[in-house]
Amino acid sequence: MDDNGKSYGLRVKGVGNIWKSEESEKEKNGFRWLDHPRLCLSGPCTLSGVSDSPSLPHLRADTASINAARLSAAPPEPGERLQHERALGELPLTVLVGVTGVGKSTALEALRELGGQRVLPNRREVTDAVMIWPQVGRAVTDREERFALTAQYRAAHPGGMAQALGSLLADTRHWGLSPLFDGLRGLDEVRHAAQRFPAWRFVALGAPDAVRVRRLLGRADRFDQVAGTATGGTLRAELDGLAGVSGVFSPAELDGLTALEGPECAAAEVLAKVRIVLSERRQYDPAAAEEFLRGLTPGRALVLDTVALNPAQVARAVQEWA
Repeated sequence: MDDNGKSYGLRVKGVGNIWKSEESEKEKNGFRWLDHPRLCLSGPCTLSGVSDSPSLPHLRADTASINAARLSAAPPEPGERLQHERALGELPLTVLVGVTGVGKSTALEALRELGGQRVLPNRREVTDAVMIWPQVGRAVTDREERFALTAQYRAAHPGGMAQALGSLLADTRHWGLSPLFDGLRGLDEVRHAAQRFPAWRFVALGAPDAVRVRRLLGRADRFDQVAGTATGGTLRAELDGLAGVSGVFSPAELDGLTALEGPECAAAEVLAKVRIVLSERRQYDPAAAEEFLRGLTPGRALVLDTVALNPAQVARAVQEWA
């Protein structure tokens, strides 16, 4: 409130309202709001963290989500959603389902080449904005640390990414009425989405875990990193020593992964990618998610093998099905 008795608030895109800012002023419903270009989707949300937090374009949190986050000193309600806004949970989204390395990114590129598909910010971007920044206030690049932080989020929000995504309001002038999202993982997220958001349809992409490791090695994504992957012994011995490795990879698969070591593929890189796959499998069971999707009513789910189908074939199958 200023010296003239006028109340001010900061409306962060994607969040809602926090008291007091120096940003440009706008009037709405008798309350003077201040638009801020950054995003912070869940509390506690403070001004000190806003300037560095990631943004999600043309998306914001629903008022109910803001209240649930218990932001401190919340101002009056800003009123109903705008005419062009719709909750993503209400729209007929096409949702890609699959763990790292099954081919979602390449399938998306092929879909974009076919044209006509609006693609929402991806799982990594939503995770940064909704789950990681609110917890630690910084960027996290280590994959194993990210898995741990998202597990903490799911402990409080059982629907995980599905719950976070469904609560967002979308500007349909930008995203249209049937965008695509990449993506959901595991049974809990898929089941939550299918039960809570009946308009959503699902495309599950699958590939064996050993294939996923090879794809991670081939894509050279700086995001695919974990700390402490120096090898102190032979690669096969290091692989055999990883917790849970025998439950995911057969001895023949481990032999094949060990054979990848060479001048163009360091042992530490192979070890790092196997660790990423193992860490993700501890959090998400792709087979259980696929089995659940196969049991949905016809027309709600499509399950594709990205080893049998190349990216262009996957894209055509999705386009024809959608």
